[in-house]
Amino acid sequence: MFLFLKRKMNMKKKVIVGMSGGVDSSVAALLLIQQGYEVEGLFMRNWDSAANGDILGNNESQDEICTQEQDYFDALAVSNKLGIKLHRVDFIKEYWDYVFEYFIKEYQKGRTPNPDILCNKYIKFNKFMDHAIENLGADYIAMGHYAGVRFNEKTQQYEMIRAVDQNKDQTYFLCQLTQEMLSKTLFPLQALEKPQIRKIAEDNNLITANKKDSTGICFIGEREFTKFLQNYISNQPGDIVDVKTNQVVGKHIGAMYYTIGQRKGLNLGGMKEPYYVSGKDIDKKIIYVCPASDESYLLSSSAIVNEINWTLNLSHYIKDINEFKCTAKFRYRQPDVDVIMKRIDNTTYKVKYSDVKAITPGQEAVFYLGEICLGGGVIDIVN
Repeated sequence: MFLFLKRKMNMKKKVIVGMSGGVDSSVAALLLIQQGYEVEGLFMRNWDSAANGDILGNNESQDEICTQEQDYFDALAVSNKLGIKLHRVDFIKEYWDYVFEYFIKEYQKGRTPNPDILCNKYIKFNKFMDHAIENLGADYIAMGHYAGVRFNEKTQQYEMIRAVDQNKDQTYFLCQLTQEMLSKTLFPLQALEKPQIRKIAEDNNLITANKKDSTGICFIGEREFTKFLQNYISNQPGDIVDVKTNQVVGKHIGAMYYTIGQRKGLNLGGMKEPYYVSGKDIDKKIIYVCPASDESYLLSSSAIVNEINWTLNLSHYIKDINEFKCTAKFRYRQPDVDVIMKRIDNTTYKVKYSDVKAITPGQEAVFYLGEICLGGGVIDIVN
């Protein structure tokens, strides 16, 4: 019997739902109430521009505050409509210490980190979970993520599974979750697609029913990414070099601001065709680019992935953990790629694959066995 079936019988269990002020978390709370759980909401704030020294434009600071407060008031309106209590908590310092500082350090090294994965690991399923359980008496927490969790009686493992809505599936961002975290988490939206969720919200007169989905990195919002980074990493101008001809074709303001495979923002006007970032040399302040007509410079066939977190005991699912086949995603929403995993140590593997484009150091490689998310780690070296 799977976990979500067992939990439906535990009707008196208390669940704290992460209420973001969006439609997904709103419907997640509604569904849990309908399933008989005792539900309360918790709105968390992870970023404060003034406290974090974020230099904004003339009206941006006030706009950001208004946006955060509007999200809170939307979450409060939904909570009142559902008849549940809404708590509020700040994790600004924790977010800075565990997510943002790492984010900046990785960019300074010329890598491209994923802060959403770190936020899930250190904030939502750690600090948030601890607060919900220790201070609010929760048995479980729940989030409006598109993913699922179930308990496998045979292996005695909690399995994180993909969402039915493959376009929205967020297991990629949840790859750093542990058995302990999964054992205390509910994902009510796993079997639903986005249009169904909006319809449920409309049918129940929730004000978030037609609210626009948030996009991008939370602490940057709608602002231009490079301008935001310039608040924390000073400009280091250098040359843009054609990797085929070794000729300088332009200038950049800082190699750390660009990522492998990037085309926009290179300002290479007058070129006969688009160019893509194919490599970087941070020490020499060089960005290497290749023409769109020759993507061979973007292709690779293997990568070293380290800091791997396995969401379950791999040996219960893989006959030989030293070398095995599975699939992987090297970017969110990228189609699965067949890979061969060769173990270096418990948290480091050499990942072999047929030519894949623009695999980027600092990003996450996430591994799957069918619908089960096995875990993920940081792409370190690309060959």
